[in-house]
Amino acid sequence: MTDEGTTLENVACTMCGCVCDDLKLSVIDGRIAAVSPGCALAESWLPGQCCGSPLTMVEGKTASLEQAVERAAELLRNANSPLIYGLSSSSTPGQRSAVALADLVGACIDTTASTCHAPSIVALQGVGESTCSLGEIRNRSDLVIYWGSNPLKSHPRHIERFVEARGLDVPAGRAGRHVVVVDVKRSESADRADTFIQVEPGKDFEVLWTLRGLLSGLPVDRSVVGVVDQSGLVDLADRMKSCRYGAVFFGLGLTRHGIPHLNVEALLRLVTDLNRHTRFVVRRMRIPGDVAGADSVLCWQTGYPFSVSLNRTYPRYNPGEFTANGLLERGEVDAAVLVGTEGVGKLSDTARARLREIPSIVLEHSGVESSLAGTVNFQTAVYGVHRPGTAYRMDETPIPLRKVLDSDLPADHEVLDEIINRIVETREHPAKT
Repeated sequence: MTDEGTTLENVACTMCGCVCDDLKLSVIDGRIAAVSPGCALAESWLPGQCCGSPLTMVEGKTASLEQAVERAAELLRNANSPLIYGLSSSSTPGQRSAVALADLVGACIDTTASTCHAPSIVALQGVGESTCSLGEIRNRSDLVIYWGSNPLKSHPRHIERFVEARGLDVPAGRAGRHVVVVDVKRSESADRADTFIQVEPGKDFEVLWTLRGLLSGLPVDRSVVGVVDQSGLVDLADRMKSCRYGAVFFGLGLTRHGIPHLNVEALLRLVTDLNRHTRFVVRRMRIPGDVAGADSVLCWQTGYPFSVSLNRTYPRYNPGEFTANGLLERGEVDAAVLVGTEGVGKLSDTARARLREIPSIVLEHSGVESSLAGTVNFQTAVYGVHRPGTAYRMDETPIPLRKVLDSDLPADHEVLDEIINRIVETREHPAKT
């Protein structure tokens, strides 16, 4: 890369579940100077990435990478019930190494999904999911529904890429699609929709089951359901049943009231019902980062997507019992490895207090202010900026990540592999410790 600048095309961004892979970056003097096309998330994040020198700390003091690895290995060797948590700011290589470390030391491993879309995962495990790729929705859908989601804020280019874009069966693009937003309050996305349905907080379940009844031809004995007029629900049911190809995207708004997994289950069952009349699919609006990748890696490494215990040498899955928040609240963890601290803020006060009491090993990207002062801190490279990797889009499609900037920072998998190697070496040659 030269001082005159370099333009890189078709770069992927991991700032949201869309993992847009069509970005154009202008790199000048080893920094990202401009990002296009415009996206509020990418423009605020990518130019801030730096290529600083590696910084490792042990007990609050600067240390060499070797010293930090040795101390981290010592903490995990002495732990009886370690926890590995986070992973959504990492990539497939780092996530694989995290699972390998959990297997080696008999840890519980959990992702940030346990504090966000866990109810969705539990629901789809129970009733299944009618789904597809985002490309199929772009090419075929003539009805798009956003339920409990404000994509213009959470996924700024989602509407642009998959609703406004022209498709094989929708050559007119946005003009050929009807967009519906269902939410508890009007949002920027609702202002862009053709139809907005405002639901009373906590009444999504009733509305969804009413729609199921209408699809089945059952009479509705109430004129208003969840502050929605019956006529509005009848129109929505008719529109869903008569469309050629429908897609519903749901966000965390669907899980914030009532019994979260039952709300999602009701939506999944509604989509199953709709497939008796037409083609209909449902997709989650995944949070920023590669949480979909973390779920996928854990699935093909352990058989389960999150909240997995490996302390009996084989994987066990039980949300709640092996969830990071619950383990910390009950004081069942005596050491923690945080691969990114993005999920710490969503833990309860009790869980965060416990996390501050126990030894912790923190891997955090350069430029991110860690919310936890770990016993051992590693400043790591960003996949898709300093290192190649793989990120999973919200539809579980793996997207390759390219290296954009040169950096001496170690990647997550490099740090974790060094810790693994040190633990293995110590077990094989205990006299050297």
